Amino acid sequence: MNRRENLKLLFTGSVGTGLLMTGCSPEQQKLPAKDVLTGGTIGGRTEEEKQRDQALLSDTFFTDEERKKLSTLVDIIMPKDDESPAATELGVVDFMEFMMKDQPGNQTRMRGGLMWLDFEADEKFSKSFNELSESEVITIVDEVAWPDKAKPEYEGAVRWFNMLRNLTCSGYFSTPEGWKYMGYVGNTPNAWDGIPQQVMDKHGVKLEEKYIPQYLKMEDRGTIIEWDDDANIIG
Repeated sequence: MNRRENLKLLFTGSVGTGLLMTGCSPEQQKLPAKDVLTGGTIGGRTEEEKQRDQALLSDTFFTDEERKKLSTLVDIIMPKDDESPAATELGVVDFMEFMMKDQPGNQTRMRGGLMWLDFEADEKFSKSFNELSESEVITIVDEVAWPDKAKPEYEGAVRWFNMLRNLTCSGYFSTPEGWKYMGYVGNTPNAWDGIPQQVMDKHGVKLEEKYIPQYLKMEDRGTIIEWDDDANIIG
């Protein structure tokens, strides 16, 4: 079973994605909407909240080098496959940027972990992390991605990678694409096309043919039915 399947099982079980970092529901933990990132603000917020959002969004935490490291790692944690896009395609690094400013208590250990990547890359390969080949990156990741197998000297790095993995999954699974991947439907209404045929057969009844085309279909869900003065449906 690969990493993605392990994560999928985790998030379709009793542990909700939004609980990983803040205890919020997935709806509260979702990625900032594009209009927020470009200067707008989600409706229903107080002026103080709007001002705080704008202050967070106008600041920058990660450097370009750090974003490159994160882009590499989040796509290892949640790679692209036939069912869903890679983490970078869903803006997970942007989500982390926001979370670092929203929860500044995580900034020091996040930046420390990113610095550790360069130390480890230099120790193993005499390169910076961003200069490593794919196989060299995986060598470092495998040292910290499996807590039960990690060497004692990697204990701190394991804790950091756990935080990174939690953030990656929180960001990924708070997007519509993430919900779709998990099979999460929520309060999506179903189309009703009449009483099931087997039920009507059991009770010896049938629908009048003239009403069959008028049953609610998904494509008509936003249409308001109109009635004539004799209580007949118009249309």
